[in-house]
Amino acid sequence: MDSLAPDAVRPLLRGRFGGVYHYAEVAPSTQRMLGNDEDEGAVAVAEEQTEGRGRLGRRWEAPRGLGILVSVLLRPAVKSPRLPELSLVAGGAVALAIAEVTGLEPAIKFPNDVLIGGRKVAGILAESSEGRVVLGIGVNANQTAEELPPDTVTPPTSLSVELGKPIDRAPLLAAILLQLERAYDAWATGSAGPG
Repeated sequence: MDSLAPDAVRPLLRGRFGGVYHYAEVAPSTQRMLGNDEDEGAVAVAEEQTEGRGRLGRRWEAPRGLGILVSVLLRPAVKSPRLPELSLVAGGAVALAIAEVTGLEPAIKFPNDVLIGGRKVAGILAESSEGRVVLGIGVNANQTAEELPPDTVTPPTSLSVELGKPIDRAPLLAAILLQLERAYDAWATGSAGPG
């Protein structure tokens, strides 16, 4: 099993996101691993979540060590009405990273899903309070078709199902963090719109 432990991911990072890198084998939720006093760009990663959530309170399920479960702390200097745009910004960044690493062609389903061939491969959860946003990203990476949740609104898939082989998660996580940083910086400075 490949790993998202710091020594596997840190050497691949090419930006400021992930400079602070919290890692757990098992956590209730990566969203809760980031403290209020963390710097922007701090990252929390878990191999398994016991209480992972998606949009509208739905569960986000992933077998241990097969997905990418990451949260990133942001402190955007923008007006509150713009904050919901971050789901689209993140979705676009995740889609770009997946395309870059795998050669697949993901699409974004408004407001927070990334699809391949109409099937959900990733989801975004943005939670904001007191000037900070914790952006949760879940990617189905190496699940088999049988390991994907059966009862979902949008039928699921994984990158390994689409590629016909497993992928190395660490380079994909590094690519997601870099694309997210670039898209976020462009959005926050007003030089690019969402998505």
